Amino acid sequence: MSKVFFSNFALILECMEKQRQNKRIKPDWLKTKIPIGKSYINVKEIVNKHKLHTICSSGNCPNMCECWGLGTATLMILGDVCTRSCKFCAVKTGKPLTADLEEPKRVAESVKLMKLKHVVLTSVDRDDLEDGGATIWAETIKEIKQISRETTQETLIPDFQGKRELIQLVIDAKPEVISHNLETVERLTPEIRSVANYRRSLEVIRQISDSGLVSKSGIMLGLGETEDEVLQCMDDLLEVGCKVFTIGQYLQPTAKHIAVQEYIHPDVFEKYRKIGIEKGFTHVESSPLVRSSYHAEKHVK
Repeated sequence: MSKVFFSNFALILECMEKQRQNKRIKPDWLKTKIPIGKSYINVKEIVNKHKLHTICSSGNCPNMCECWGLGTATLMILGDVCTRSCKFCAVKTGKPLTADLEEPKRVAESVKLMKLKHVVLTSVDRDDLEDGGATIWAETIKEIKQISRETTQETLIPDFQGKRELIQLVIDAKPEVISHNLETVERLTPEIRSVANYRRSLEVIRQISDSGLVSKSGIMLGLGETEDEVLQCMDDLLEVGCKVFTIGQYLQPTAKHIAVQEYIHPDVFEKYRKIGIEKGFTHVESSPLVRSSYHAEKHVK
């Protein structure tokens, strides 16, 4: 056999060993329940019938059963194809379809049919649109207010490339809460977020806070961040007026996404929750299975 063969074979073995080491077994605290219950089934049927997109399913959210059962759901507007390719996100990336101008009314009617007490609206990034989709964002909020008056709303918005006039369109529609996620600490942002910028995201949150609406943000743990970096992230958010903070465990959606560096123990999440409250957040949701819309109905006031 040639030296080249043995060299290549050794390289393959080395790669296999690295993959074995990187394949971390999920601990027991990350196990979730199978979705059941009448409320869950009702929401699921309406989502399918009206061809709605939810980040609950597109993002593989572990809390879908609990939230849908409590009358809360996260609907994703402006399609299900994102123009960005963040290394942590399960949402499809590519060239989106043309924006649907009838979507705001259809979403609002579906919210009423679902009898949702609280709805979280989010969207893919639409850098292909001149307004980043901000007009449809604003119209959707207004339609829900008109058609399903009792439903409170949280909007989990993209950064709109930092364009203040576009962010203001969402603010002027007056949802109860506006959220924009930092996703991770500043050092890791260039590695896992596509196009987005840590400091620009902070300015988005500052603009929301200055408007008088409830501002909210969240990060994932397990990507290699340090405790000091997490605490600095808290301080950065509080400095721009953020009121609600969520912390959850990053879970790798597929082998193509960035790998989990560590599964953080629930005790650490509880520690961060207590620190966040002591620092000045009005609400901190912090546990391995927390996602940005978890217990969102509690953050309205």
